[in-house]
Amino acid sequence: MLGLLWLIPALPFASALVLMLSGSRFPRKAATALGVGSIGISAVVTILVAVSFFTAPPPDHSYTQLLWTWINVGGFNPEIALRLDALSLVMVLVVTFVGFLIHVYSAEFMMEDEGYSRFFAYMNLFVASMITLLLGDNLLLLMLGWEGVGLCSYLLIGFWYREPANGHAARKAFVVTRVGDTLMLIGLMLLFTQLGTLQIHELMQRASEHWPAGSGYAVAAALLLLGGAVGKSAQLPLQVWLPDAMAGPTPTSALIHAATMVTAGVYLIARTHVLFSLAPAAQFAVALVGAATLLLAGFSALTQPDIKRALAYSTVSQIGYMFLALGVGAWQAALFHFFTHAFFKALLFLGAGVIINALHDEHNIFKMGGLRKELPVAFWTFLIAGCSVAGLPFLTAGFFSKDLIIWEAWSADHGHPGFWIAGMVGALLTSLYTFRLIFRVFFGPLGTPVTKRPGYTMTIPLMVLALFSFGAGYLKEPLLGFLHSALPATIEARAGGMTEAGSEAVAAVVFLVGLYFAYLFHLRKRSLAEAAVSNPVGSLLHRWWLADWGFDWVYDKVFVQPFIWAAQINKSDFIDAFYAGVARLADLFYRGLSRTESGRLRWYAAGVAVGSVVFLAMVLFR
Repeated sequence: MLGLLWLIPALPFASALVLMLSGSRFPRKAATALGVGSIGISAVVTILVAVSFFTAPPPDHSYTQLLWTWINVGGFNPEIALRLDALSLVMVLVVTFVGFLIHVYSAEFMMEDEGYSRFFAYMNLFVASMITLLLGDNLLLLMLGWEGVGLCSYLLIGFWYREPANGHAARKAFVVTRVGDTLMLIGLMLLFTQLGTLQIHELMQRASEHWPAGSGYAVAAALLLLGGAVGKSAQLPLQVWLPDAMAGPTPTSALIHAATMVTAGVYLIARTHVLFSLAPAAQFAVALVGAATLLLAGFSALTQPDIKRALAYSTVSQIGYMFLALGVGAWQAALFHFFTHAFFKALLFLGAGVIINALHDEHNIFKMGGLRKELPVAFWTFLIAGCSVAGLPFLTAGFFSKDLIIWEAWSADHGHPGFWIAGMVGALLTSLYTFRLIFRVFFGPLGTPVTKRPGYTMTIPLMVLALFSFGAGYLKEPLLGFLHSALPATIEARAGGMTEAGSEAVAAVVFLVGLYFAYLFHLRKRSLAEAAVSNPVGSLLHRWWLADWGFDWVYDKVFVQPFIWAAQINKSDFIDAFYAGVARLADLFYRGLSRTESGRLRWYAAGVAVGSVVFLAMVLFR
């Protein structure tokens, strides 16, 4: 069965190609069968490959499938080869399974859209690119998938391109992530010039053999790769593109946030963990970025009136937890949180899509309310996902994975009590902003009336994801044990009076405190929330957090406006002026010489005679 590995990315690629070339001529049922069916078959093949991998593990717990040699120039010979190990298998399982559920949901959600087949072409290319990224045996093939998901995010965020704001959001995502991608490309060049290969497994071996811990080359390469990860995973300071990415269709948001794109940076750091272990400064930077991001995004989520933007900041915060885990050396905990996060975040976005669709495209949570009886399936599944992301103690998947990260932020070899405090504050913010959404949307008086109710193809994916959002946490021990063959176990170096049970108890209290204050401010006495933002300090903080801490303003002043100013000064472009001068000179010669073409034969003969005399004179008297 492992020989079928190539089919997992090939099927989505093939369906995307067919839909791009001929999809507009297909009836919608055919486009649905091709778009959804190819991802479903890919998920089935992934499951079959996983069963074969589990029951008969290959040597060294990894399997490489060489398809062909890509380039062979001057000793540089990267291959189109797929490598399957515990890390890539877990991520591909999540991408194909969650991606399939999102596709099923999309078949109904997008049915009335005129770009129906185009939507599935982009979505399938998105999934295929992510799978290529995960299975790539070398960093060049990984980069191909990396750029593929960047392209597809641009196409899907700007899917409704007739709205100028959507095109702006798509361009913003494309440009901001290019900043990180440029750093990553420089990092790949550094690795190849110093170690002579981009094949990931061999590259990690050579790095550990040739670079001592703390080596300048190792630190530089790790920081450059971190730059790429920060861009794709929307971490500080390049997080500004993700909230605006909500301009795309809701299934696109679910796919970007749950299974593709933003988790690529987490995978890159986990895949190159040997390099980061050789660069303690870079690994500390990963933890610092994660801790800062989860806090700043959590505060911003508290202020968002748009349900999708609030969930977008939640994603930025939860990816911050994964970066924090990677930075303290809790590699397996980071992947465990990726695993659980995929289910509850996909469910939250799909549930938001049901709500928005039912309320005739209403996004403002303050215009909603009383929907728990109007949309019972959406309510109960959204509640399960919300409890999971907030960490309902000892029951939901999010509790098991997030609290493991918080504990290991304290106890791991590179952990620190400051990181533990940041994780706890982030847990409090998560509980607050999650139940703020739930109480505003589903409780209180009825706001905007329901005009449309979801069908089975939208509700069944919600129920399946709810099941995993509740129960995936119980796979903790088997999953961590399975990942042990690809990622090192966490080295617990300190306790300092704290135990894992004690940390979980504190997290449970934090969850309840957040729940209580969300209930108090957003259900029982909503006037308190209004009073909190009406005073000068509260109003200032609210506007600051609502505007993403002013990052867009800073980037506009520091980068955008100076560039526009320089462009206006140099409207004539001094470089083009040289070439314009050459063209003008040629034009003058042409006009001068054209005057000699008078059509008068006597002048031509005289010209020939004078020219001959001048030529002979030059020869005789030189």
